[in-house]
Amino acid sequence: MSLDPTLLLVLGLRMAIAASFVVSASMIAERTGPVIGALVATLPISAGPTYVFLALDHDAAFIAEGALTSLPINAATIFLSLAYAVLAQRHSVWIASATAVAVWLGLASLIKSVQWTLAMGIVANIITFAICLPLLQRYRHAKMPLLTRRWYDVPLRASLVATLVATVTSVSGWAGPSVSGILALFPIVFTSMMLILQPRIGGPATAAVMANGAWGLIGFSLAVVVLHLGSLHLGAVAGLSGALATCVGWNLGLWWLGRKTAPAIR
Repeated sequence: MSLDPTLLLVLGLRMAIAASFVVSASMIAERTGPVIGALVATLPISAGPTYVFLALDHDAAFIAEGALTSLPINAATIFLSLAYAVLAQRHSVWIASATAVAVWLGLASLIKSVQWTLAMGIVANIITFAICLPLLQRYRHAKMPLLTRRWYDVPLRASLVATLVATVTSVSGWAGPSVSGILALFPIVFTSMMLILQPRIGGPATAAVMANGAWGLIGFSLAVVVLHLGSLHLGAVAGLSGALATCVGWNLGLWWLGRKTAPAIR
């Protein structure tokens, strides 16, 4: 079966656009410390482009249904952060990151076996945040040492996200909205940060980025709710725009609150 050069060109363009978003955002995160880095990392810099490309290929109902699965998957990402933060204190990057991803994959398999509703997804996120936020609190603060960039940093991050986009957009036609919703939220940004940062700045500092990211994931869960409702009632463009505005607004609010309370902490 021959491959259409136009389709390959479009797929390559999608991969390049998404990779540039993730690489740029993760480089910013590295230079600004764990708090700001976490806020950047929890913007929809991977899931956003993936959902945009899905919207180009599918109708609004597909996007709305995919968001129903993405909502509990967001809860799985919080458990990934917790698993990594705990293990990174004493273990190598390979043990900590591999175990964290295994936790995510196990939870994703369970999530896939359930027919989710919006209410169920919201409850799952509330319970997850109630459990994980207090446990992550002790790992939120760590010094961020000066970074020295290695030659493979950018290619690794770019290849990770490009592979994700290629996989999601290629299989979405036969995999359906639920599987697409799971793949769209694969924690590619968090995973790349684990693999890149820990060998360079150590486990505790990298864990601090993951731990602070849990607060940004609250806004991400709200954005997925907006994506579902907006796509369902107003169309995919409105859903995607509203979700982006929700994420950005939430993280800006966290940034403003952090600046406001910083003097009092000192």
